[in-house]
Amino acid sequence: MFPEVLSRYTSDVMLLRPPGVYRPQADTGLLADALRRAGVAAGARVLDVGTGTGAMAVAAARCGAREVVAVDVAAGAVLTARLNARLRNLPVRVRRGDLFAPVAGERFDVIVANPPYVIGDAVPETVHGRARAWEAGPCGRALLDRICAQAPSHLVPGGTLLMVQSALSGVAATLVALRGAGMRPVVAARRDEPFGPVMRRRAALLEASGAVRCGQRHEELVVVRADLAGARGDDHGDDHDGPGWAA
Repeated sequence: MFPEVLSRYTSDVMLLRPPGVYRPQADTGLLADALRRAGVAAGARVLDVGTGTGAMAVAAARCGAREVVAVDVAAGAVLTARLNARLRNLPVRVRRGDLFAPVAGERFDVIVANPPYVIGDAVPETVHGRARAWEAGPCGRALLDRICAQAPSHLVPGGTLLMVQSALSGVAATLVALRGAGMRPVVAARRDEPFGPVMRRRAALLEASGAVRCGQRHEELVVVRADLAGARGDDHGDDHDGPGWAA
């Protein structure tokens, strides 16, 4: 049923992945590392937005989260994430829908997100199949901006968002958007990576638009951490650990 069973995003986790579901890559590994370094508290409730194979949902549950809710718009991804969680007997519930729509009115200690961020000509809302995992419009921010705007209303006071993106899609714009939404963002991790297949295929387009230098075939991946202020106007510094994090 699942012929591609060797999708690996860390040295010790392998996930089932059917054709049509995006394979976890370096950005997933970077985000999972940032989550582990942060240390999720045993009582935390975690939301994984755009779960795909369920890689980050599995990572959050293995870090000790009490409950993980994973969301994806693709039916194949929902099925795959459920199976990967059930095979490990992890406390993960998977819902189908667009970004935060399936969790309307709910709040979480931690939100993790690996949204589409690849610059391209396609209109993300019209894309189907695996390409939905990377197509993010001409600026690469179609989903990033929506998450920045909507995440705060789905976090408990002192809660935290961890989101990975390419620097080509504008890290400064993400930081500004999150500050404007009432959060305190900081770059938590970064790593240079060679272009993957999708980026290599559109390298000429990226060069023509000025997004990359002529001959550039690498990008910087960045994890942004943003903390929501605590109750009663509590002012948290950039290194504050909210209630969803282990001490």
